Amino acid sequence: MGLAPNSMIKKVIKIFLYLVISTLLVIFISNYTIIYTTQNKTFDTIEQIATNRVGLVLGTSKKLVDGTNNLYYTYRIEAAVQLFKAKKIKFILISGDNGTRYYNEPKTIKQDLIKAGIPTEKIFLDFAGFRTLDSMVRAKEVFGLQQVTIISQKFHNERAIYLANKKGLKAVGYNAKDVFGRTGLKVKARELLARVKVFIDLIFNTQPKFFGEQIEIK
Repeated sequence: MGLAPNSMIKKVIKIFLYLVISTLLVIFISNYTIIYTTQNKTFDTIEQIATNRVGLVLGTSKKLVDGTNNLYYTYRIEAAVQLFKAKKIKFILISGDNGTRYYNEPKTIKQDLIKAGIPTEKIFLDFAGFRTLDSMVRAKEVFGLQQVTIISQKFHNERAIYLANKKGLKAVGYNAKDVFGRTGLKVKARELLARVKVFIDLIFNTQPKFFGEQIEIK
């Protein structure tokens, strides 16, 4: 005999609750692990952070889909300029997406850094930083870095530092200003899933999309 309708419904509800609880638990553990292991490795002020030879700016789009300025982008530019002018870094490596001829994060960021007074010869570009994982691995394997100061918002720095350390790159983070409101909430929600993806990538040893010839920063 088949299950009675009520029994079937109860079984479905139990499976659904199990899946929901398991998903929430995975998200919680992933988030907690990254926060716990990167504490004391991100800094909010120039005075707190140690000097590093290279600062790594993680790319993002300059504009939002509605055409307005992306404050995540604006604040990262400001943070990179602050570090450089305070002589906390000597060079800037920009790692971002260059997926099409019409979309080039590193080039756009470089232009704005130059406008802010950073000498062009102090700026290096990583056009294959499609993901944070790619940026960290390529910083070490392609650009030969052993340690680096990552420049992004705190939540992004934490994830990047965790990945960097797992890939043998010593990293600290300089926290650009955060973004709040509706845009900030959306990004924070996506970040929770991105942190789960970190562990999936580590388990399966996911590699960057591209490597290429080594480039020396000097």
